[in-house]
Amino acid sequence: MSSPRGSAAPPAPQPPSPDASTSVGRFGALAGWAQRHRWAALVLWVAVVAAITLGSTAAGSAYKNDFTLPGTDSQRATDLFERHGSDQAGDSIQIVFKDTAGVRSAEERVEPMLAEVKVMAGVADVRSPFADASAVSKDGTIAYASVTLDGKAEEVPKEDVAKILDVAQDIADDDLQVEVGGEAARNAEDQSAPTAELAGIVAAMVILVLLFGSFLAASIPLITALFAVGGAVGLIALASHAFTVADFTPPILMLVGLGVGVDYALLIFYRFRHELLAGSRPADAGRQALDSAGRTVFFAGCTVIVALLGLVALGLGSLQGIALAVAITVLVTMAASLVLLPALLALFGDRIQRHVLKQQAGKGAGTTEGNRWRAMARAVQRRPIPTLLVGVIALLALSAPALGMRLGFADTGNGAETTTSRQAYDLLAEGFGPGFNGPLIVLVKGDPEAGETVRAQLATTDGVAEASPAMPSQDGALSTVFVYPTTSPQATGTVDLLHHLRDDVAPPLEDDTGAEVLVGGATAASQDVSETLADRLPLFVAVVVGVSSLLLLLVFRSIWIPVKAAILNLLSISAALGVITLVFQHGWFGAQPGPIEAFIPALIFAIVFGLSMDYEVFLVSRIHEEWTRTKDPSLSVREGVAATGKVITAAAAIMMFVFGAFVLSSDRMLQQFGLGLAVAILLDAVVIRCLIVPAVMQLLGKRAWWLPAWLNRKLPVMSIERPDHG
Repeated sequence: MSSPRGSAAPPAPQPPSPDASTSVGRFGALAGWAQRHRWAALVLWVAVVAAITLGSTAAGSAYKNDFTLPGTDSQRATDLFERHGSDQAGDSIQIVFKDTAGVRSAEERVEPMLAEVKVMAGVADVRSPFADASAVSKDGTIAYASVTLDGKAEEVPKEDVAKILDVAQDIADDDLQVEVGGEAARNAEDQSAPTAELAGIVAAMVILVLLFGSFLAASIPLITALFAVGGAVGLIALASHAFTVADFTPPILMLVGLGVGVDYALLIFYRFRHELLAGSRPADAGRQALDSAGRTVFFAGCTVIVALLGLVALGLGSLQGIALAVAITVLVTMAASLVLLPALLALFGDRIQRHVLKQQAGKGAGTTEGNRWRAMARAVQRRPIPTLLVGVIALLALSAPALGMRLGFADTGNGAETTTSRQAYDLLAEGFGPGFNGPLIVLVKGDPEAGETVRAQLATTDGVAEASPAMPSQDGALSTVFVYPTTSPQATGTVDLLHHLRDDVAPPLEDDTGAEVLVGGATAASQDVSETLADRLPLFVAVVVGVSSLLLLLVFRSIWIPVKAAILNLLSISAALGVITLVFQHGWFGAQPGPIEAFIPALIFAIVFGLSMDYEVFLVSRIHEEWTRTKDPSLSVREGVAATGKVITAAAAIMMFVFGAFVLSSDRMLQQFGLGLAVAILLDAVVIRCLIVPAVMQLLGKRAWWLPAWLNRKLPVMSIERPDHG
């Protein structure tokens, strides 16, 4: 996208040339079709979104979480549990009781309640605390009943678990405290209101009105985004029947779709406005906007989709589902920007033109847009080295905490203290020790004697508070031992114990007993997923950076442009991860300290890298347009910044507020996701695009567009600029 050519006042309107239709490219032709069939395009979009919405409502959704990771010890243990009929194949929840007078005094109320729970949907078995002395704390004030579910926590319907919560807590009174803990109970409590989505929409509308000074002009990008998101949400709900899509995906795709949709529509609309100021008629301005900014949007959208689909290579079911869902959302928003938006501009183009020309007349005939940005660029060009050093040092300083980032997954201990699952977690830690909430489940594939031998050795291992008796499976081929660490589930001591058991304790036991010993359970599975993602992340980053750099090389015919873009994009992402580490791992600003969700680095990288390319292409293509026209590198940078600084900042502000709305969510992963995206977009738009890029381009001068002649001959020709700019 670019502004009117040159820095002079807008020229007088000129009639379109007779061959104007032949000078536009494919995107201009697409805009021309949408303009000629504006009502058909609108009706088609409304009909498609309505059909998708009705279809998804009728079919319902089939969201399900899949954290399986073939090849890991924890997954092999789970597979063996299921194969041999062990109760541990299903997850469990704990009904926790506390009575300062002693929990046995409440036995007459507890037992009938447990009998009722045992026959409820989703329940495989119930073990009373009064039938197991180990289920009562040493002082007798805290006890728990184990409710084994008939599947994994993500497989059991939340409605079934919610009914268990209601029945259990119905017997509580002033003397008896009853709380329900476990991952399934925590999931059943997550019923957040759509605060984040509403806050994002309001923020976007306010910024757009301030930018354009017109409610109509502000509404068009937002309407385009809402149509796109509406269609994408229904498509993902339908896709969940065929693919594994996590149940926390809808809020992610709604806010990403809203942010990206407004961003793409805004870039096209802003170019449309510039063309009107340059004297073009609304129909011509629409075609010209699509032929320039539309190409930028298409390139940026494809880059985001490529980055997201790269997540599929990480091999984790739920992450693949999220990647697919967000990629479809970006694809739909891109289509809406290229088809629906031109139709809306054709409908309201005359009214928008009158407002734009009236607004410009109020500023004065000689006023040129972008003077402040032009002055800032000139100041950067006078001192490019100090500006570059300050910007890079600031980003490196923010990135430093990311070197100590510890990946993991939030558990009930990270929940709000007012929830029953968190209170159950705290009661269990109080009564039975911090490691009780995250036991390691050791599976012994062998005879019962081997199981007892393993249990005896585990009980004397450093870092183990207690090892339960070896429990045989239904067919007697397996024994299961619960190992309770002395540290909490997310503590580094628990991670060290997991590796110690696998690397140092299990091999000698296997040699002595001839049995196979595997360490599994939710705590072990979380660590396996985290470590696998961390190991595969460098390859994923290398592939995405490589593909994106190749695309930039083809578009701008330059070696240094893609190198600069890759380095600066990585800096903004690493700085965002550093901020997340400070806030959520170290507990800044009152956040609950804990590990960074294992999905977060990959998700943020995929989305931010693609969006950063959006701004990169938007700015650099405008600089390249001026370079092609003037061959003056300094002037090209100033005019590029002047033409794009305002809209880049506005688009970034919208996405920053939209993504920042995630922080209002009650879900820790969504909070981290939103903060990371908001910080990365802020740094990318303000520090990188407005300061570092002009400084680097000034230092490079004409060398910025250097490409070896032999390579130039071999590369295919691609362009994101209007045909008349070559």
